[in-house]
Amino acid sequence: MQATDQSVFSSIRQGDIPAFEMLFKTHYKPLCRFAHSYLPDPDVAEEVVQNTFISFWEKRASIEVDTSLKAYLYRSVRNACLNELKRQKVRQIHANQVMAEGEPLTQASDHLTIRAELETKIQEALQTLPEQCRLIFKMSRFEELKYQEIADQLNLSVKTVENQMGKALKLMRIQLKDYLPLIIILMGHMLEP
Repeated sequence: MQATDQSVFSSIRQGDIPAFEMLFKTHYKPLCRFAHSYLPDPDVAEEVVQNTFISFWEKRASIEVDTSLKAYLYRSVRNACLNELKRQKVRQIHANQVMAEGEPLTQASDHLTIRAELETKIQEALQTLPEQCRLIFKMSRFEELKYQEIADQLNLSVKTVENQMGKALKLMRIQLKDYLPLIIILMGHMLEP
């Protein structure tokens, strides 16, 4: 290990936060790009890098660095990426089995619980919409009215209804981004244009 690396590592081992911050700032972005070359989702890649640094800090007293800190970090991120890919593959295999076998009856109550939670989240998201947007969204999705019928009832042009609906869908998708796969599975086309 080079003298500068040795000095930085010694400082970090003794709990020197500024030395760790310097290491983090120097390598964080390149490591994220490196992780992204393994993992298609940039958020997951970033999370892997963050976890690598957290683990490095937590285990600093027992870590052995043979070559350089940079090489150690890259090797750690590569291993973490490979582990994440394995985890994703296992999850995908499990999801495929569940889809192929159908869900057991014991999970019916889970569906109801999830659906109730989703409906609560949708109601919360609806409350964030401007009043006219919210009204048009409810008339379209819950009352199943056509845009022309909504326009007639609210004394608006069809174009205004379309624009308001587009705005509502965009805002709802942002608010419910963590729930979109479940909404699509359980509630069909609620957030489709």
